[in-house]
Amino acid sequence: MTNPSLLELPRGVQLVYLAEGGANVIYRFVAAPINSSLVVREPKRPVSPIMIDEPRLPVGFQGKLLRLRKKTAGDISYKEINRNFNTIVRPLFRPEELVDQSLILLPGDLIQRCNEQLVAIELNGQRPKKRHGGYLCADEPFGLLITDMTTFDTPDATLAELKPKWLTQSPSAPSKARRCRTCALRDMKNDDARSSGSKEQRSFCPLDLVSDCFEDVLRATTFIKGCIDQARLADILFHNPVLQTLRAQQTSWAKVGLHGPPPLSQKASLDMTLRDCTMFIKIPHDEKCPVEIRLGDLDLKTGAGGKSAYWRKIELQLLDGGWYSGSNSSQDHSDCALQDSTH
Repeated sequence: MTNPSLLELPRGVQLVYLAEGGANVIYRFVAAPINSSLVVREPKRPVSPIMIDEPRLPVGFQGKLLRLRKKTAGDISYKEINRNFNTIVRPLFRPEELVDQSLILLPGDLIQRCNEQLVAIELNGQRPKKRHGGYLCADEPFGLLITDMTTFDTPDATLAELKPKWLTQSPSAPSKARRCRTCALRDMKNDDARSSGSKEQRSFCPLDLVSDCFEDVLRATTFIKGCIDQARLADILFHNPVLQTLRAQQTSWAKVGLHGPPPLSQKASLDMTLRDCTMFIKIPHDEKCPVEIRLGDLDLKTGAGGKSAYWRKIELQLLDGGWYSGSNSSQDHSDCALQDSTH
């Protein structure tokens, strides 16, 4: 018997492929009659919708996206992911600061149909090549209904997206470090990129995002995609309460690096989760309208499958290679906030 409190995916919507990462695929809901000639086209990715019967989109599904789980090595069920989110992550933030999520029961044949579509869009070049061969988990009965932070329903708005990463320094870093954890890692990766002939990466220093100096925040916005008006974005981010809350939580859960809790513990997982989330900033054209800022990608990270060993290996490489101290011979000037620090 179905749990009466459990959401079920309604009959009467189309699912349109929107985007995907290594572990999930995201779909939009579109209400349309079965016999409609509607063809939904996403920018640069015209993928035909998957129909689920009658033309109706319930009010509770407006402003939501559907997230479906891929088959991965970790293979953590959405039921467990959602339980961890509700019990561990959700209490750390205000509801309006999070990309919300809730379990939703899927029709029995939906995953198969979605996987068939993923194969089809591989063949016609509509799916990123790096995602080819990865498909949805056939024995996952649930999806996740998540807050829609796209601008499809608000075309006059813009969406900025960034990874705040380490808003506080790694406790393993030397006391006189001249690179924060993020900038040290970027320097190391760029050294590898130069050796292999690959493109180097430039980005903001996370410490600039939470600086008390507006010019530092403005400097960071130069590297944030999705917003042309950098001054307005900097004004939004300067002393932003969501960023401040995230930094406070990272400070509270700061036993990362080489001397933290056991690698496979829940505490270690939360430490790393808080340093790998995504901030979505929906900015309306009308400056009198409120800006919506939410944190997503907050599935509890796991150190299983060699990840904890990888995290430790990276930290040792940053220390042993002199990347934190800025003493590696391949390092030049950096935009890191600690570049000119004397303490």
